[in-house]
Amino acid sequence: MSWSASVLTLFPEAFPGALGVSLIGKALESGAFSLETVDIRDFARDKHATVDDTPAGGGPGMVMRADVLARAVDAVRQGADARPLLYLSPRGRPFTQARAKALAAGPGIVLLCGRFEGVDERLLEARPFEEVSIGDFVLAGGEVAAQAVIEACVRLLPGVLGDPASLGCESFEDGLLEYPQYTRPQAWEGREIPAVLTSGHHGEIARWRRAEAERLTAERRPDLWAAHERRRDVDKAR
Repeated sequence: MSWSASVLTLFPEAFPGALGVSLIGKALESGAFSLETVDIRDFARDKHATVDDTPAGGGPGMVMRADVLARAVDAVRQGADARPLLYLSPRGRPFTQARAKALAAGPGIVLLCGRFEGVDERLLEARPFEEVSIGDFVLAGGEVAAQAVIEACVRLLPGVLGDPASLGCESFEDGLLEYPQYTRPQAWEGREIPAVLTSGHHGEIARWRRAEAERLTAERRPDLWAAHERRRDVDKAR
């Protein structure tokens, strides 16, 4: 059975989107993973297909109803379905490469895309949702975030990428950002490829790449760099 993603959304026409192109699109076409979209409005029970209402206590915007969403969730996640439930939310825990690996190793995921002011909190209490965030910013809805999460998982599935070895030298794989990459032409607009990369000395190349990864991480992601240094201190103490 292939890895499967089910997406609960008010806008099923947003999919497959970026998941339908390049290597991810080929994986979808070949059956390496499956993608199901579920229209939340199909689970409304009034003639207007109402999925939201005004916030309790007042305030702007609308809130997605727990009863409608629960019917959609329960219809998708039946019986022995062991796929985790993810709700895309800016207040969720940061989605990481480590979490993508763990999800890719499982049967798949069910994602809920919020809209408006979010979803009734009782839904998140009544169903085993994991709230995840793709960054400290707010989107109009969860569809783009859902595609990002699915792609991060699918590209880790066996056979999806052309060269599996490329996974080992990416950003976050060892707690560092990836080193700079170059290709031909040798000179471009007065800028040369660093000489070490064309030297043929593999040991020197490896040391340069490691040093550059550490430099970029320290400059751009001090949080990652601090965690990296803590791990290094622990390893030295062993």
